[in-house]
Amino acid sequence: MRLIVALTGASGTRLGRRFIEALPDNIEIFVILSQNARKVLHEEEHLRIFDADDIAAPVASGSFRCDAMAIIPTSMNTLAKIACGIADNLVTRAAAVQIKERRTLLLAPREMPFSPIALENMVKLSRIGVIVAPPVAGYYANIETLEDMENFLIGKWFDLLGIEHNLYQRWKEDS
Repeated sequence: MRLIVALTGASGTRLGRRFIEALPDNIEIFVILSQNARKVLHEEEHLRIFDADDIAAPVASGSFRCDAMAIIPTSMNTLAKIACGIADNLVTRAAAVQIKERRTLLLAPREMPFSPIALENMVKLSRIGVIVAPPVAGYYANIETLEDMENFLIGKWFDLLGIEHNLYQRWKEDS
């Protein structure tokens, strides 16, 4: 599987980094960092990292086959641009490619409460098949620590992307 992972904004970047770290080794990862995400995230050597201004990167083209894209976290600015078809940087261009090629796109909006405008943008994207999955706590999964909560969120996103994992105990499943 080839997976594009974009981190936008600065708040919530830890969750995006943990998502990348939890990915199985058999997934080919292409990482895009916004300017603010780059400021708070230390680069990993084994990742293919692209600057958000690198509009000529391979992930900007529909002919570059990629199975899915996850934007974790998704800033409200990025969400609005994607909803309006604005592809002015590599993150929004890669998202536009995922949409036009009918490939999986997962967004994890990070702010709360959501404004009516943000909610309208989420509904608009959801109607065309984009997965809108904010990091919402799941208290039924024996959550005791912040790491447990992060594993639950990442596991839910993996589920949506079809990635096998054992990051959290599923409801009424034996451990």
